[in-house]
Amino acid sequence: MTVSQRVSSITQRICEQSRPTRDVYLDHLREAASRKPKRSALACANLAHGFAACSPSDKAALAGDVIANLGIITSYNDMLSAHQPFETYPQLIKAAAKEAGGVAQVAGGVPAMCDGVTQGQPGMELSLFSRDVIAMATAIGLSHDMFDAAVYLGVCDKIVPGLVIGALTFGHLPAVFIPAGPMTTGLPNDEKARTRQLYAEGKVGRDELLESESKSYHGPGTCTFYGTANSNQMLMEIMGLHMPGSSFINPGTPLRDALTREAAKRALAITALGNEYTPVGEMIDERSIVNGVVGLHATGGSTNHTMHLVAMAAAAGIKLTWQDISDLSDIVPLLARVYPNGLADVNHFHAAGGMGYIIRELLDGGLLHEDVKTVWGGTEGLRAYTIEPKLGENGTVVREPVAAESADKKVLSTCKQPFQVTGGLKMLKGNLGTAVIKTSAVKADRHIIEAPALVFDSQAQLQDAFKAGKLDRDFVAVVRFQGPRANGMPELHKLTPALGVLQDRGHKVALVTDGRMSGASGKVPAAIHVTPEALDGGIIGKIRDGDMVRLDAETGTLDVLEDPEVLAARPTPDVDISHNSYGMGRELFTAFRNVVGRADHGASVFGL
Repeated sequence: MTVSQRVSSITQRICEQSRPTRDVYLDHLREAASRKPKRSALACANLAHGFAACSPSDKAALAGDVIANLGIITSYNDMLSAHQPFETYPQLIKAAAKEAGGVAQVAGGVPAMCDGVTQGQPGMELSLFSRDVIAMATAIGLSHDMFDAAVYLGVCDKIVPGLVIGALTFGHLPAVFIPAGPMTTGLPNDEKARTRQLYAEGKVGRDELLESESKSYHGPGTCTFYGTANSNQMLMEIMGLHMPGSSFINPGTPLRDALTREAAKRALAITALGNEYTPVGEMIDERSIVNGVVGLHATGGSTNHTMHLVAMAAAAGIKLTWQDISDLSDIVPLLARVYPNGLADVNHFHAAGGMGYIIRELLDGGLLHEDVKTVWGGTEGLRAYTIEPKLGENGTVVREPVAAESADKKVLSTCKQPFQVTGGLKMLKGNLGTAVIKTSAVKADRHIIEAPALVFDSQAQLQDAFKAGKLDRDFVAVVRFQGPRANGMPELHKLTPALGVLQDRGHKVALVTDGRMSGASGKVPAAIHVTPEALDGGIIGKIRDGDMVRLDAETGTLDVLEDPEVLAARPTPDVDISHNSYGMGRELFTAFRNVVGRADHGASVFGL
């Protein structure tokens, strides 16, 4: 099945606007590939340092250029549930590498923080910046130039995008991403959300709330709602960086371990020492990026990826814009209902057909590029991913064609009968600037909100007003000075329960902010990532209480309905944000806040 003309046209536009930077990137990649690791040419002291702790047999293997060395970049820590399973992966990978006639070494570790822990706390202001720290830490791990390929162990919010940016910076090396999988299903996500709202109203106490949260987040693996972490896994598979079918297999299972061993062996098979050399920087091209955006829309994925995909693409010299993302949203239907877009979790999604079903449906609908390179290789391109993985009798992975129909039509639908005809994300434009909204979880009668503004300079101010009973009315909450330059662009999920309560009381409410709400954006219409941000002189910083604001997710507009000359003449208020610059390590990120780019440019500190 060939890709549709509309998808092809957008892809061609991305190719044309990327050509100058992509050409330079590929020139650099090929120069690096021509210098491929030649360990025997290293000075003896250099090489001795590189394998000093290895076994005698591994030392002998690494002394020459014939045996491939696999670098492991890991985000393991045992505080973060999604990454705790990675503790045992290096030994699995090393054993698999040995079986395949290679060597594997842990090249380095990268930090992995949990937004779920830091929500509403000062540490959340380091969250977005951690993506670029992870990319830099990846580069440090690979800078020893000891490796012929690398595997990347990461799952959650900023970790995978950071790892991708780092991997693409070393684009001459093959790269395989290895996930840990989702935790098993716990308390249903809608019950968790209901308890949060009851707590916000003071109808249940902290003990009840903690019990609810602990039943929801209860074991190793990713959170089971379809937020940024699980959107990451979807992206890695649909972009061909995972082994087929590996995204949503639970941790600690024989199939999970078999997929990990298989991934290690495949990484060794695609080095420059063999006949299937697949450098990740050539493998990931404009078509792969478009496939990622299409998958994001079709599944109602995380709004964070409107920034992450832009930054990831830029690391490969590809210029992806919010306009490209928006244009694809107009032609890609929503095929999945996973919380917060529905009641199912990612385990239900996988059981209904999962990634194999989604990829096949989108391929057959002409919405994905089939003729892309993947780590799996072969001539099938992305069609090789239209499968369901199972454990074979000998402990290896076997793959069967995914079922013809969804096993649960309330979770997965078809291109002919989608849950909605356009994607789950939409761009908004107007005199307020440019913003992003996740429409897939918002009921159609709330897609247009016009109401007076109530302006807040922090989410704490809004919460205080709610607790004081001052918000029982129709309004648009404008929460400003939350952009990348102001305070690192934290997620503002502490607002969700309060705004949800007010909406349930029958009020027309919406949120407009230069901050983030991420993949868990829920039922309240939220125009997020507003750019230019308030600190950059954006109009969001000039709105006053009572100004009429109109958010229209149907036409894709976001405006303050005031005289343009009056708005332009207003000064940006002198708000004291000095408290954002110290405490909980924020002092160390002053340089990041000073140089970070706009949200629509990926909110990156690299200037790519």
